[in-house]
Amino acid sequence: MVETIKTDSNIPVKREYKRTDVKRRVEESAGKFPYTRGLYPNMYRERLWTMRQYSGFGSAEETNKRFKFLLDHGQTGLSLAFDLPTQTGRDSDDPQSEGEVGRTGVAISSIKDMMTCFGGIPLDKVSSSMTINSTASTLLSLYITVAESQGVSPAQLRGTTQNDILKEYVARNTYIYPPKPSMRLIGDMIEYCSKNVPQWYPISISGYHMREAGSNAVQELAFTFANAIAYIETCTAKGLKVDDFAPRLSFFFCCTMEFFEEIAKFRAARRIYSKIMKERFHARDPKSTHLRFHVQTSGESLTAQQVDNNIVRVATEALAAVLGGCQSLHTNSRDEALALPTEQSAKVALRTQQIIASETGVTKTVDPIAGSYYVESLTDKIEEEVMKYLKRIDRMGGAMAAIEKGFFQEEIRNNSYRLKKEIDENKRVIVGVNKYQDAHDVEPALNKIDIEIEKKQLARLKEFKSSRDMTKVQHALSVLQKAAETDENLMPHIISCVKSYSTLGEISSTLRDVFGRYEPKISF
Repeated sequence: MVETIKTDSNIPVKREYKRTDVKRRVEESAGKFPYTRGLYPNMYRERLWTMRQYSGFGSAEETNKRFKFLLDHGQTGLSLAFDLPTQTGRDSDDPQSEGEVGRTGVAISSIKDMMTCFGGIPLDKVSSSMTINSTASTLLSLYITVAESQGVSPAQLRGTTQNDILKEYVARNTYIYPPKPSMRLIGDMIEYCSKNVPQWYPISISGYHMREAGSNAVQELAFTFANAIAYIETCTAKGLKVDDFAPRLSFFFCCTMEFFEEIAKFRAARRIYSKIMKERFHARDPKSTHLRFHVQTSGESLTAQQVDNNIVRVATEALAAVLGGCQSLHTNSRDEALALPTEQSAKVALRTQQIIASETGVTKTVDPIAGSYYVESLTDKIEEEVMKYLKRIDRMGGAMAAIEKGFFQEEIRNNSYRLKKEIDENKRVIVGVNKYQDAHDVEPALNKIDIEIEKKQLARLKEFKSSRDMTKVQHALSVLQKAAETDENLMPHIISCVKSYSTLGEISSTLRDVFGRYEPKISF
């Protein structure tokens, strides 16, 4: 008996595909509902995707240098990574921050850190993305304040805050507060930005981290869109009209090594989302039905063995993202399975995008993969399977209920186990890991975070705190606490705290006193 060949999402793959395998032929042009072929009529013929390399490490000074290095080498947007204390609402001098300051990203505790991070970078000309969730409201407030110090108004700012707390409860765990007040903060940010920071994307609803935790392509889309529905319903419950905020919603997906399935995933995603917005939320503005998404190549697919092989993996994944029609792209560096990337590795990753854009010819026509019986069939099948999941989640009571029941977590856990088992049994080949190994693999020169960075950060923070007017700090935090006890939008109060020189940890602690701390019933 011949074993059935399947995609990573367990979709059976036929020996060959014919016209009869495609349920409906996609005749619509790019830029036409439901946008299977792309959001815009001319796609990359008119404008390339934004090359937004994710970076940030150590101190604000070091991150500022890396930003300028990448901009000098042709990067077209900034993407900022934060260390774990910053992500979880702790200042660098918090006892629980010890050993983690500047490790997984830049340490940001105060307005002084943020000003250093973006020193000499004109925020009216550069688009910035910040991968931050539970403290997103504070980081955006810091960014707005830095911009105003440069003479740049909030209305001029372009960029994105990830701000997707639901996937934190599912797969990543950098939460602080329980789901309900966390959703309130997100609604406050979306409302505030729709009125005051109109070019900003206040949320980037992320399937990436769920994919890295072990979900397949179908689960990635289904769980991401279920979370999106919950966010949209949070905003409409605040009295916002869907067309007032939906055009500034964005998404963040992973791209892995299953080349054709990933292309089909992105094509299906546009189609599914546009239908959700039109049929479920009755959006009238065409921009409200646009699925704008950033893609990052899969960190999970990188290997610590034979790291140069990762350049090939990243190039393959990046090409799939481009053929799938992404709006911005981050390409991982060859050494990221071992450490934060060196400058040289980061440059090679950026050059990978530039080679795809400039030398391959894939940008010369819109949706060049369209018409492939295999890809069109996969697109249809992914849409069908995603809709089955969404109906099931609706029956549970929506994303919040499904997360609280552990449904998302269990589905991801089971799929992750299946993939790992296939590798262990050599049914899935990972070059250099379970096949074609090198007996004497050489570890590359790695980027190492200087332990002195933490000491210097603590000294700077001590100086910052000692030079403040504590009366102003305490007053601003007191006003924030009282507002948190009401239904008032908290963004103006958080901005006021930032301008009074309150630290990120003090703001988070104030909100935690009102909202409480989330204790998970189920850990991933």
